[in-house]
Amino acid sequence: MSTPDLNLLVTLDVLLAEGSVARAARRLRLSPSAMSRALARLRETMGDPLLVRAGRGLVPTPRAIELRERVSQLVQDGKAVLRPTETLNLKQLDRTFTLRTSEGFVENFGAELIARVGAEAPGARLCFVQKPDKDSTALRDGIVDLETGVVGKTTAQELRVQTLFRDRFIGVVRMGHPFSQGDLSPSRFAAGRHIGVSRRGLGEGPIDEALKPLGLGRQIVTIVGGFSTALALARASDLIASVPERHTGNLRAGMHSFPLPVTIPEVTVSLLWHPRLDADPAHRWLRGHVRDVCAVFR
Repeated sequence: MSTPDLNLLVTLDVLLAEGSVARAARRLRLSPSAMSRALARLRETMGDPLLVRAGRGLVPTPRAIELRERVSQLVQDGKAVLRPTETLNLKQLDRTFTLRTSEGFVENFGAELIARVGAEAPGARLCFVQKPDKDSTALRDGIVDLETGVVGKTTAQELRVQTLFRDRFIGVVRMGHPFSQGDLSPSRFAAGRHIGVSRRGLGEGPIDEALKPLGLGRQIVTIVGGFSTALALARASDLIASVPERHTGNLRAGMHSFPLPVTIPEVTVSLLWHPRLDADPAHRWLRGHVRDVCAVFR
């Protein structure tokens, strides 16, 4: 069996990305006829037409769609291997890093992270954007550099993941609230007026599942989209907020916090990034600071 021409991987990557022989030819600085011959070689080598005519354009075959991400990653990895090691000069670094995080992460860890980054790289900027869902497209497309959160079933498998810390849920009420005095049983807890937190507007969660075997259910009187909003409501009323402890440390100042009277699983908060940035020196430097800042609060 002959050794395959690995240069065809670059051609395939561009063809699948552009979906056009003419555009792929311009991007690789080849003539359209040379690109057509390369596509013919790819079709012969792989035993699949890859791109087929549909009206005036070309559409990818199922095999091409299946290979698109894999081929792109192979090309990126190859370029990283052949790229000379870059010496990172932090004083001259002029770069904006976009981090997709929850509001609670920014409110608790943002100030320390900005201070550390600014001390070493005055020209580096951190742009924090909200995280409305677990869609990994922004990381894959390079719109976002880093993301923090709980890894779920919908998290893209190609992403790099590193644990930052584990967190547990606690209850929080205003100072002087009846829950700030005396023992708190599951029934007394459930009988209170609760704030539900859900980006999707769901009324129940792990706390409610833990109460069901006891024949109990919370009275959820309102649902909000984030923990900071829940804490603001609890601070100004007799409502009860249930929030992650470490994620809300600064936000709970001046409030009464208490352990939940039921056991629910801890959550693992992780740092996520796309493998294309794995070896990038500036990105590695920033990841290290995020880990260090979170470690301080352990």
